[in-house]
Amino acid sequence: MTGTDADYEATRRDGVLRVRRPTTEWLSTGWNGGRRTADCAYNISVPAAWNRTDLGAYVDERLERARFETAAGEFAGPALLTGVDVADARGARRGPVTAYATAGISNPAALPMEPDAAETAEATAIETGESATGQGRGTVNVVVGTTRALEPGALANLIAVAAEAKAATLLAEIGFPGTTTDAIVAGHDPSGSPAAFSGSGTEVGAATRACVRDAVRASLAAHYAAVDADPPESVADATYGVSTDGRAEVFRPPADDGWSEPHS
Repeated sequence: MTGTDADYEATRRDGVLRVRRPTTEWLSTGWNGGRRTADCAYNISVPAAWNRTDLGAYVDERLERARFETAAGEFAGPALLTGVDVADARGARRGPVTAYATAGISNPAALPMEPDAAETAEATAIETGESATGQGRGTVNVVVGTTRALEPGALANLIAVAAEAKAATLLAEIGFPGTTTDAIVAGHDPSGSPAAFSGSGTEVGAATRACVRDAVRASLAAHYAAVDADPPESVADATYGVSTDGRAEVFRPPADDGWSEPHS
Protein backbone atom coordinates (compact mmCIF):
# COMPACT_ATOMS: atom_id res chain seq x y z
CA MET A 1 0.00 0.00 0.00
CA THR A 2 1.50 3.31 -1.00
CA GLY A 3 0.30 6.86 -0.72
CA THR A 4 1.21 10.36 -1.70
CA ASP A 5 3.96 12.54 -0.26
CA ALA A 6 1.51 13.56 2.47
CA ASP A 7 1.01 9.96 3.62
CA TYR A 8 2.95 7.36 5.55
CA GLU A 9 3.83 5.04 2.69
CA ALA A 10 4.48 1.35 3.30
CA THR A 11 6.56 -1.30 1.54
CA ARG A 12 6.73 -5.03 2.27
CA ARG A 13 9.93 -6.91 1.53
CA ASP A 14 11.37 -10.20 2.84
CA GLY A 15 9.16 -10.34 5.92
CA VAL A 16 9.59 -6.68 6.83
CA LEU A 17 6.99 -3.92 6.62
CA ARG A 18 8.58 -0.49 6.33
CA VAL A 19 6.47 2.61 7.03
CA ARG A 20 8.21 5.72 5.72
CA ARG A 21 7.80 9.46 6.06
CA PRO A 22 10.90 11.68 6.24
CA THR A 23 11.94 13.26 9.57
CA THR A 24 9.03 11.80 11.52
CA GLU A 25 9.19 11.85 15.31
CA TRP A 26 8.18 8.41 16.55
CA LEU A 27 7.15 7.17 19.99
CA SER A 28 7.34 3.39 20.42
CA THR A 29 6.15 1.03 23.16
CA GLY A 30 8.12 -1.85 21.64
CA TRP A 31 11.64 -3.14 22.07
CA ASN A 32 14.17 -0.31 22.40
CA GLY A 33 11.22 2.07 22.41
CA GLY A 34 10.81 5.69 23.38
CA ARG A 35 11.08 8.80 21.21
CA ARG A 36 13.31 9.22 18.20
CA THR A 37 13.34 11.06 14.89
CA ALA A 38 13.80 8.86 11.83
CA ASP A 39 12.52 8.43 8.30
CA CYS A 40 11.06 4.96 8.89
CA ALA A 41 9.45 2.57 11.34
CA TYR A 42 9.43 -1.20 10.85
CA ASN A 43 7.30 -4.23 11.64
CA ILE A 44 9.26 -7.49 11.29
CA SER A 45 7.86 -11.03 11.08
CA VAL A 46 9.77 -13.66 13.06
CA PRO A 47 9.63 -17.43 12.49
CA ALA A 48 7.53 -19.70 14.70
CA ALA A 49 10.58 -21.25 16.41
CA TRP A 50 12.30 -17.90 16.90
CA ASN A 51 14.26 -17.58 20.16
CA ARG A 52 16.83 -14.86 19.55
CA THR A 53 17.70 -12.61 22.49
CA ASP A 54 20.19 -10.28 20.74
CA LEU A 55 17.37 -8.16 19.41
CA GLY A 56 19.47 -5.24 18.17
CA ALA A 57 21.66 -7.49 16.05
CA TYR A 58 18.64 -9.43 14.82
CA VAL A 59 16.77 -6.31 13.72
CA ASP A 60 19.85 -5.03 11.87
CA GLU A 61 20.26 -8.39 10.13
CA ARG A 62 16.66 -8.47 8.98
CA LEU A 63 16.67 -4.88 7.71
CA GLU A 64 19.95 -5.41 5.89
CA ARG A 65 18.65 -8.60 4.31
CA ALA A 66 15.54 -6.74 3.17
CA ARG A 67 17.75 -3.88 1.86
CA PHE A 68 16.01 -1.30 4.03
CA GLU A 69 18.89 1.04 4.83
CA THR A 70 18.45 4.71 5.65
CA ALA A 71 20.33 7.35 3.72
CA ALA A 72 23.00 7.34 6.42
CA GLY A 73 23.36 3.57 6.20
CA GLU A 74 21.88 3.10 9.66
CA PHE A 75 18.66 1.49 10.83
CA ALA A 76 17.62 4.29 13.16
CA GLY A 77 13.84 3.90 13.17
CA PRO A 78 11.76 2.02 15.74
CA ALA A 79 11.16 -1.67 15.02
CA LEU A 80 8.43 -4.03 16.22
CA LEU A 81 8.58 -7.83 16.08
CA THR A 82 5.62 -10.09 15.35
CA GLY A 83 4.75 -13.73 14.85
CA VAL A 84 2.27 -12.70 12.14
CA ASP A 85 3.35 -12.74 8.49
CA VAL A 86 3.57 -9.14 7.27
CA ALA A 87 1.78 -10.34 4.13
CA ASP A 88 -1.28 -10.17 6.40
CA ALA A 89 -0.63 -6.51 7.26
CA ARG A 90 -3.36 -4.08 6.35
CA GLY A 91 -3.44 -0.29 6.26
CA ALA A 92 -6.19 2.28 6.71
CA ARG A 93 -6.24 6.00 6.05
CA ARG A 94 -8.58 8.80 7.15
CA GLY A 95 -7.87 12.52 7.01
CA PRO A 96 -4.45 13.28 8.51
CA VAL A 97 -3.89 9.74 9.86
CA THR A 98 -2.61 6.46 8.41
CA ALA A 99 -2.38 3.20 10.37
CA TYR A 100 -0.94 -0.23 9.63
CA ALA A 101 -1.64 -3.36 11.66
CA THR A 102 -0.67 -7.01 11.89
CA ALA A 103 -2.94 -9.12 14.06
CA GLY A 104 -2.81 -12.70 15.32
CA ILE A 105 -4.20 -14.08 18.58
CA SER A 106 -2.29 -17.27 19.46
CA ASN A 107 -1.34 -15.64 22.79
CA PRO A 108 -4.47 -13.85 24.06
CA ALA A 109 -4.40 -11.84 27.28
CA ALA A 110 -7.81 -12.07 28.93
CA LEU A 111 -8.98 -9.64 31.61
CA PRO A 112 -12.18 -11.00 33.18
CA MET A 113 -14.20 -8.42 35.07
CA GLU A 114 -15.33 -11.04 37.61
CA PRO A 115 -12.27 -13.24 38.20
CA ASP A 116 -13.03 -16.77 39.33
CA ALA A 117 -10.65 -17.89 42.07
CA ALA A 118 -11.03 -21.47 40.88
CA GLU A 119 -9.32 -20.55 37.63
CA THR A 120 -6.35 -18.78 39.21
CA ALA A 121 -4.12 -21.84 39.48
CA GLU A 122 -4.58 -22.68 35.80
CA ALA A 123 -4.00 -19.07 34.73
CA THR A 124 -0.84 -18.78 36.83
CA ALA A 125 0.56 -21.90 35.20
CA ILE A 126 -0.06 -20.37 31.79
CA GLU A 127 1.54 -17.06 32.78
CA THR A 128 4.77 -18.74 33.88
CA GLY A 129 4.99 -20.99 30.84
CA GLU A 130 6.12 -20.53 27.28
CA SER A 131 3.62 -17.75 26.60
CA ALA A 132 5.83 -15.38 28.59
CA THR A 133 8.42 -15.58 25.80
CA GLY A 134 5.97 -14.21 23.26
CA GLN A 135 6.55 -17.16 20.92
CA GLY A 136 3.80 -18.43 18.63
CA ARG A 137 1.90 -16.93 15.73
CA GLY A 138 0.52 -14.00 17.67
CA THR A 139 0.84 -10.31 18.54
CA VAL A 140 -1.13 -7.26 17.47
CA ASN A 141 1.22 -4.53 16.29
CA VAL A 142 0.06 -1.09 15.16
CA VAL A 143 2.04 1.68 13.45
CA VAL A 144 0.04 4.90 13.26
CA GLY A 145 1.16 8.26 11.90
CA THR A 146 -0.34 11.70 11.50
CA THR A 147 0.71 14.54 9.24
CA ARG A 148 -0.09 16.99 12.06
CA ALA A 149 2.54 18.35 14.43
CA LEU A 150 1.55 17.13 17.88
CA GLU A 151 2.49 18.57 21.23
CA PRO A 152 4.64 16.15 23.30
CA GLY A 153 1.69 15.14 25.45
CA ALA A 154 -0.55 14.70 22.41
CA LEU A 155 1.91 12.27 20.83
CA ALA A 156 2.00 10.24 24.04
CA ASN A 157 -1.79 10.33 24.20
CA LEU A 158 -1.99 9.05 20.63
CA ILE A 159 -0.54 5.77 21.94
CA ALA A 160 -3.42 5.57 24.42
CA VAL A 161 -6.00 6.38 21.74
CA ALA A 162 -4.60 3.71 19.43
CA ALA A 163 -4.42 1.15 22.26
CA GLU A 164 -8.04 1.85 23.23
CA ALA A 165 -9.17 1.43 19.62
CA LYS A 166 -7.17 -1.80 19.30
CA ALA A 167 -8.66 -3.21 22.51
CA ALA A 168 -12.24 -2.23 21.59
CA THR A 169 -11.84 -3.82 18.17
CA LEU A 170 -10.39 -7.06 19.52
CA LEU A 171 -13.07 -7.31 22.21
CA ALA A 172 -15.77 -6.94 19.58
CA GLU A 173 -14.15 -9.36 17.14
CA ILE A 174 -12.73 -12.12 19.36
CA GLY A 175 -13.50 -11.31 23.00
CA PHE A 176 -9.95 -10.42 24.14
CA PRO A 177 -8.53 -6.88 24.58
CA GLY A 178 -5.12 -7.90 23.29
CA THR A 179 -2.26 -10.39 23.42
CA THR A 180 0.74 -10.75 25.71
CA THR A 181 3.08 -9.04 23.23
CA ASP A 182 1.16 -6.16 21.59
CA ALA A 183 3.01 -2.95 20.74
CA ILE A 184 2.30 0.42 19.16
CA VAL A 185 4.42 2.98 17.33
CA ALA A 186 2.93 6.46 16.86
CA GLY A 187 4.44 9.14 14.66
CA HIS A 188 3.84 12.80 13.81
CA ASP A 189 5.31 15.45 11.52
CA PRO A 190 7.06 18.15 13.58
CA SER A 191 6.74 20.52 10.60
CA GLY A 192 3.04 19.88 10.00
CA SER A 193 0.02 21.91 11.01
CA PRO A 194 0.00 22.08 14.81
CA ALA A 195 -2.41 20.05 16.95
CA ALA A 196 -2.32 20.54 20.69
CA PHE A 197 -4.47 17.52 21.54
CA SER A 198 -5.13 14.03 20.17
CA GLY A 199 -8.08 12.80 22.25
CA SER A 200 -10.99 10.87 20.82
CA GLY A 201 -12.94 14.08 20.17
CA THR A 202 -10.22 15.69 18.06
CA GLU A 203 -9.68 15.28 14.32
CA VAL A 204 -6.47 13.31 14.88
CA GLY A 205 -7.89 11.15 17.64
CA ALA A 206 -11.12 10.30 15.83
CA ALA A 207 -9.23 9.45 12.64
CA THR A 208 -6.79 7.29 14.62
CA ARG A 209 -9.65 5.32 16.18
CA ALA A 210 -11.20 4.66 12.78
CA CYS A 211 -7.90 3.73 11.12
CA VAL A 212 -6.77 1.39 13.91
CA ARG A 213 -10.17 -0.30 14.07
CA ASP A 214 -10.35 -0.92 10.35
CA ALA A 215 -6.70 -1.95 9.92
CA VAL A 216 -6.84 -4.40 12.83
CA ARG A 217 -10.12 -5.94 11.64
CA ALA A 218 -8.79 -6.34 8.11
CA SER A 219 -5.50 -7.86 9.27
CA LEU A 220 -7.30 -10.31 11.57
CA ALA A 221 -9.47 -11.45 8.68
CA ALA A 222 -6.48 -11.80 6.36
CA HIS A 223 -4.38 -13.66 8.93
CA TYR A 224 -6.99 -16.26 9.83
CA ALA A 225 -7.94 -16.75 6.20
CA ALA A 226 -4.28 -17.40 5.42
CA VAL A 227 -3.83 -19.96 8.19
CA ASP A 228 -7.28 -21.47 7.51
CA ALA A 229 -8.27 -21.37 11.16
CA ASP A 230 -10.39 -19.43 13.61
CA PRO A 231 -9.14 -17.27 16.49
CA PRO A 232 -9.18 -19.03 19.89
CA GLU A 233 -12.41 -18.66 21.83
CA SER A 234 -10.73 -18.85 25.24
CA VAL A 235 -7.30 -18.82 26.85
CA ALA A 236 -7.59 -22.58 27.30
CA ASP A 237 -8.14 -23.00 23.54
CA ALA A 238 -5.12 -20.84 22.65
CA THR A 239 -1.60 -22.10 21.98
CA TYR A 240 -0.31 -19.58 24.51
CA GLY A 241 -2.08 -17.03 26.64
CA VAL A 242 -2.78 -15.55 30.03
CA SER A 243 -5.81 -14.62 32.09
CA THR A 244 -5.45 -12.05 34.84
CA ASP A 245 -7.63 -13.79 37.39
CA GLY A 246 -6.18 -12.26 40.55
CA ARG A 247 -7.83 -9.34 42.29
CA ALA A 248 -6.10 -6.16 43.44
CA GLU A 249 -6.68 -4.44 46.76
CA VAL A 250 -8.97 -1.46 46.17
CA PHE A 251 -8.66 1.52 48.50
CA ARG A 252 -9.72 5.16 48.81
CA PRO A 253 -6.88 7.71 48.82
CA PRO A 254 -6.76 9.36 52.25
CA ALA A 255 -7.76 12.97 52.74
CA ASP A 256 -5.40 15.44 54.38
CA ASP A 257 -7.65 16.60 57.20
CA GLY A 258 -5.05 19.07 58.41
CA TRP A 259 -4.98 21.02 55.16
CA SER A 260 -6.82 24.33 55.01
CA GLU A 261 -7.56 26.76 52.21
CA PRO A 262 -4.93 29.50 51.95
CA HIS A 263 -6.13 32.96 52.83
CA SER A 264 -6.30 35.47 49.97
